[in-house]
Amino acid sequence: MIRKTSLGVALAVSLATSTAALAETITIATVNNGDMIRMQGYTDQFTQQTGINVEWVTLEENVLRQRVTTDITTKGGAFDIMTIGMYETPIWGANGWLVPLHKNVNFNTNNLSAAYDVDDLLPAMRGGLS
Repeated sequence: MIRKTSLGVALAVSLATSTAALAETITIATVNNGDMIRMQGYTDQFTQQTGINVEWVTLEENVLRQRVTTDITTKGGAFDIMTIGMYETPIWGANGWLVPLHKNVNFNTNNLSAAYDVDDLLPAMRGGLS
């Protein structure tokens, strides 16, 4: 459940301009916590199934917040996927930096639909982000 929750959160903040689905390597900016560290353990399996390599940039929370906010506001493009917290979510949404996955033209929702289940998200997180 935690694995699916973490993946759901990471995917939920995928940017509209992301070319992750088309890239050979994606770069993920994430917080240095237990759930995200465990998720990195699935990198080899993901690469085997998709052919996409994953480069992780793991940072302390305050450093991550500053780096991803700077990257998104300057359109730096350093990251394909960014994990953000519930505090940032409404701010990023109001600025147009988040889009539903089904509206991301670079993301093939057919690959997501079979495995993705919104009920895998923790209820408090799902409620806070809905």
